[in-house]
Amino acid sequence: MAKFKVTPLNEVSKIERIVDIITQAEAECPDKIAYKYKNSKQEIIEVSYKTFGEDVRALGSALSALGVDKEHIAIVAENSYNWINVYLSVLCSRGVYLPVDKELPPDDMLYVLNNGDAKVLFYSKRFEKLFHEKRDELAGVQYFIGFDREEDEGEFLSFARLMEKGRKLLAEGYTEYTSNMASSDLEALKMLVYTSGTTGIAKGVMLSEKNLVCEVYHGLQVADILTVGLSVLPYHHTYEAVVGILVYLHRHAVTCINDSLAAILKNLKTYQPDFIYLVPAFLEMFYKKIRANMEEKGKWETFQKGAKISKLLLKMGIDVRRKLFKELHEVFGGNLRLMVVGAAPLRSEVINFFETVGITVCQGYGITECSPLVSVNRNNKYADPETVGMPLPCLEVRIDNPTEDGTGEICVKGKTVMLGYYKNEEETNRVMVDGWFHTGDLGKIDERGYLSITGRCKNLIVLDNGKNVYPEEIENYIMLIPYVAEVIVKGVKDENEKTVLLAEVFLNKDKVKEMEKAPDEARLLADIRKQTESLPMYKQVTKVQIRATEFEKTTTKKIRRV
Repeated sequence: MAKFKVTPLNEVSKIERIVDIITQAEAECPDKIAYKYKNSKQEIIEVSYKTFGEDVRALGSALSALGVDKEHIAIVAENSYNWINVYLSVLCSRGVYLPVDKELPPDDMLYVLNNGDAKVLFYSKRFEKLFHEKRDELAGVQYFIGFDREEDEGEFLSFARLMEKGRKLLAEGYTEYTSNMASSDLEALKMLVYTSGTTGIAKGVMLSEKNLVCEVYHGLQVADILTVGLSVLPYHHTYEAVVGILVYLHRHAVTCINDSLAAILKNLKTYQPDFIYLVPAFLEMFYKKIRANMEEKGKWETFQKGAKISKLLLKMGIDVRRKLFKELHEVFGGNLRLMVVGAAPLRSEVINFFETVGITVCQGYGITECSPLVSVNRNNKYADPETVGMPLPCLEVRIDNPTEDGTGEICVKGKTVMLGYYKNEEETNRVMVDGWFHTGDLGKIDERGYLSITGRCKNLIVLDNGKNVYPEEIENYIMLIPYVAEVIVKGVKDENEKTVLLAEVFLNKDKVKEMEKAPDEARLLADIRKQTESLPMYKQVTKVQIRATEFEKTTTKKIRRV
C-alpha cells in the first residue's frame, strides 16, 4: 500500500468543560468583540468576551435562584444573541439544554417539549400566543420566559427582568450558580436534540458535556477557521450550535449573527466575514444565481477565459483570483475566504467554481448522533474536495458490509458518539452495536483514510441483476439541467415487473418561462439521458414524472423521501 503524509494537527487550548471556553476567552481577550448583531432599530450591537461571560453568569444565577438550574431547559426562538446566552448559561449549569426547531408544526413542538421533559421554556415573540393557548398541554413547564415580554405575568416571565435579577444577585455576592459551573457529571446528559430526519418520527439524541467538549477540541485540531464568521444556520441544529457557536468561541472569533435567511447577501456586505458555515443548498443557490446573472449579461464565456488564465498562473505560484474576480468577491462582502459545508454532498462543479474565484470550500460530514462532526477536509494542501475528509482524531470509522467497490454503511465509534436516544432503548439498541453507531449513511474510505459519502441506506435501490444504485449520485447529474428545481430518483416496477429507475422532477418555474416551449416528459427524459450519458447503462433513468408541486421538505429544506 502506498504511503501518505500524516496530516499535522492544529494546536488547540485544552478544555475539560464548556465553562473553560468562556473563562479562557475572558482571560486571553476580554475586550475583544465576541458578537455582533442588529437590534430592532437595525443598529449593530457589539458584545465583548468579558460582557458575554457576565451575561452568562447573570442568567445562570437567575435560573439558579428560581430553583430550575438542574432541570431540562428548552428554547423555541429565532437565532439571536439571547439564544446563545441561554445556551451557554444552561451548558455551564447542572441542567440539560433542549433546543427546539422553531419551524415545527405546533403539535410536533408540543410533543418534543413534553417528551423532552421541559421545565423551563424560553421563547420569542412569535410564540407568545401559541404558548398561552397551549398552556394546559404543557403541564410540565413551570416557567415560560419571553424574550420580548416587558412584564412578568404569573409563570410567564420577562427575559429582561430575569437578567436584571441575575445581575443584582451577582452584585450581592450570590454564588450558587458560579460555584457549581464545573460540578456536573461530564458523561451525563447535557444537551437533548430532536432529529428532524427525512423519514420517521423525531428522536431525542442525548449528548453529554464530554461529547461536546471533545467535538470542539478535536474538531479544531483538524478544522481551520478564520477570524470573523457570519452565523447563518438554525441554532437548534448541532452543526451550528456545536461546530458553529462553541467552536467560534473557543477560537476567539467574532460571531456576526445573521438576522434572517433573506438578508444573507446583505449581511455578508455589512459584516464582511472571512468565513461562513453553510449547507450545500446555500452554495447551490449562490452558484445558480451568479451563473444565471453572468449568462444573462453575456459574461459567462469571459469568466471561463479568466478562469483558465487564473488556473495557469496558480500553477506557476501566482494567485490573482481575488483581483481578477473582485466583482464576485464584493457580492460576498469582499473578505470571504472560506466556506465550511456539511449536511449533504456538494457537487464538484459548485466547489470548483468557488475555488476558481478564490474562495475555499471545505467539505465535512456529520450527523447529530455524533455531536455532529465525524470527518472534515482541511482548507489547505491536505484537502480533497471529492471527499468529506478524514475522521476526527478521537473517532474510529469503519465501513460495514462493504461491496466490491468498498461501499457500505458508515459506522462510528469514539468520544463524540451520543449516549443514546431519550426514552427509546429499542431504537438505541438498533443503531448502537458493540459501541459502534450505525449512521444509516453509505460511503467508502480510500487508501489515504479519506471518507466519501454515497447516499442513505434507506434510499439504496437494488436492481433485479443485484446492482446497487445510489439515487443521490444520479440526482446530482439531473440537477445540472437548468430547468430542474428538485428531483428524486427511485426504483419502480415496469410493465414486465422489472425494477427500473424513475426520476420524479419539479421544474424551475422561472426557467420554464424563459423557454419557448415548456418541457414535457419526453424532452425531460432526453435531457436526463444526455446529462447522464457518462454513467453505466444500469444507472440510466428510463421513466420520468413531472410534479405539479414542490416536494415536502424538512425544516432544513431536505426533501422528505416516502
